This record gives sequence, structure tokens and C-alpha cells, in this order.
Amino acid sequence: MSDAETYPTQEQLDRFAEQFNRSQAMKYFGARLSFPEGKKVVIALPEIRPEHRGGLGTDAVNGGILAALFDLVIGCTPALREPTRRAATMQLSMSFERPVRGNTLHAEATIDSMGTSTLFSSARLYDAQGAVCARCQGVVKVSSMKWASGESPAVS
Repeated sequence: MSDAETYPTQEQLDRFAEQFNRSQAMKYFGARLSFPEGKKVVIALPEIRPEHRGGLGTDAVNGGILAALFDLVIGCTPALREPTRRAATMQLSMSFERPVRGNTLHAEATIDSMGTSTLFSSARLYDAQGAVCARCQGVVKVSSMKWASGESPAVS
């Protein structure tokens, strides 16, 4: 990160999300990344599949799935400032407040504060009715290295 705060254009963020969403991992997981209004990161699971379920031995979404979504949404927050640089989640602290049931869910993350190479973010996970089911705080390391594609981590 530079001394002066920089912000990518919505077009850059949309291109990042488009490339990321084409990756095999995102297709396999069934998640979709977006950057509404360039102010937050959203990861949506538009269809909760049988393999996502199993939390509490019920039809609730498994906590491992929720943790993976938090890692993804927190880990993508550096793109809100510099989508061409590599980043890696260093720490996550999650609290699961209620079971996630229904057929869809989404998580939203924003940047709390940032330094030159470390970023602190917060996220919330919502069920299909819009109720907060889980919260997360995370720390992300931002590298000086750019993604191999020059634009995003996606593999086309």
C-alpha cells in the first residue's frame, strides 16, 4: 500500500471478480465474488448444496464451509485498495451465532484499518432471510508482488 490511499475503479474490481469467479476453485465451491459500489467484498453462495450441509448433524451449513467463506471474503478485501497485488490471510477470529439454514447465504467484508503491508478486516455472514449468523475479524498480509496475470489471482 502506498502512503496516499488509492482506490481501484469499479471496472477494475468487476474485472477482478469476473476472473476470480472463472477459477476452478470458485466453480467447484459454487461461490460468487463481487465488489458492490467498490466499498465492500461480497461472497455469495447462491445455492447451498447437500455437500455444504451437516452443521450440528442437521441441515445447517457446516462450520468448515462458513470458515472457508470467511477466509475468502476477508482475503479479498485488499482488492478494495490494490487488486493487482497478492495477498494472504494471516489470521481469522470467528464467532458462530446461529445455524445457517435455507437455500442461500452471503458474506460481506470491509476494511477496518490498514498499514503498508497488513490489513485488518471485518465480515458478517447472512442467511437467506438476511439475519446475521456469524461474524469474523481477520488480518491479511499484502505482498509487494503482483499477481502473475497482472490483474487477479484467477486462473483463466
